[in-house]
Amino acid sequence: MNTSRIFHNAGLDDIAAKVEAGERLSLEDGRRLFDCPDINAVGALAHGVRTRLHGRNTYFVVNRHINYTNVCVNGCLFCAYSRKRADQKGAFELSMEDIEAKVLAHEGERLSEVHIVGGCHPTMPLSFFEAALARIRELRPEAKLKCFTAVEIAHFARLENISVHEVLTRLKAAGLDAMPGGGAEIFNPEVRNRICPEKISAEEWLSVAEQAHELGIKTNCTMLYGHVESLDDRLDHLDRLRCLQDRTGGFLCFIPLTFQIRNNLLGLTRQSTGVEDLKNMAVCRLMLDNIPHIKAYWVMLGVKLAQTALYYGADDLDGTVVEEKIGHMAGAQSDNALTRAELTGMIRRCGLDAVERDSFFNPVEG
Repeated sequence: MNTSRIFHNAGLDDIAAKVEAGERLSLEDGRRLFDCPDINAVGALAHGVRTRLHGRNTYFVVNRHINYTNVCVNGCLFCAYSRKRADQKGAFELSMEDIEAKVLAHEGERLSEVHIVGGCHPTMPLSFFEAALARIRELRPEAKLKCFTAVEIAHFARLENISVHEVLTRLKAAGLDAMPGGGAEIFNPEVRNRICPEKISAEEWLSVAEQAHELGIKTNCTMLYGHVESLDDRLDHLDRLRCLQDRTGGFLCFIPLTFQIRNNLLGLTRQSTGVEDLKNMAVCRLMLDNIPHIKAYWVMLGVKLAQTALYYGADDLDGTVVEEKIGHMAGAQSDNALTRAELTGMIRRCGLDAVERDSFFNPVEG
């Protein structure tokens, strides 16, 4: 394939030259990439970056998701998962015994990561989560504990009337290894006011992430797209993430999350198309020049589109997951879990090399 001709025909010669030289793309460059009608040209640029960084390696983790409650004080309008009250239909709260049972369900199998997120419950104390982390560490000492979004951390601080720094310090002492990247949504305050007016601000989200990084807690980061935001809002969001990464280097992976249209109060009926999802993935890879990994989250995208995204900038598929609730309650049509063999097969059928990893993208042998 003559990629230089592809870039020339798409009017992307200058952007391709910047990418090849490792120069940072501007917001204007990003807008031109979004506006480019040739998705394959944009994808080829992103795949070039992905290949330069990771070669044919495509990562996955053997993990277990635990959503401990959907009772949440925030009431985000896009969320199909949350319930305002514990007595509301569909509300749930896991006990310590419930959490133990979910972890022990994998006894005899290697488990590299336990991923814990949930709603901002009005009364569950920080001590419960400290005890839960310590117990999971005891039951599965080999597993990394990737738990609690920046939104949850800020909620714990408010609930306990302590600082974010103290929350993070206590959770790290209890066994916290890393944090997922949820709750970022879109940083533009006007968009935030429309979709999640009660959630912490963009500045607060970024502050929690920065404090975590300063304590040596690596995190992921996300962007929820395909709802009421503009393309410029997306680019501003990506720029704020890469600026924080310049300062801390603490982001491990970026995950673009496509908005799911069912069972929410926004009333939107248009789902992003596969072409839009692939172009978004590619632009994210190109703009986030300092974040090493880009995830095609198969739970939201579906298996086939996630596989395709591996040629549009993504190098990671997440993992086995098991019993994911948040995306599925919003209408995600994917399976609830995949096996190690299924993930390996998905990757190899794309002509790529499957690499089982831990939470920090270190290869797991055997």
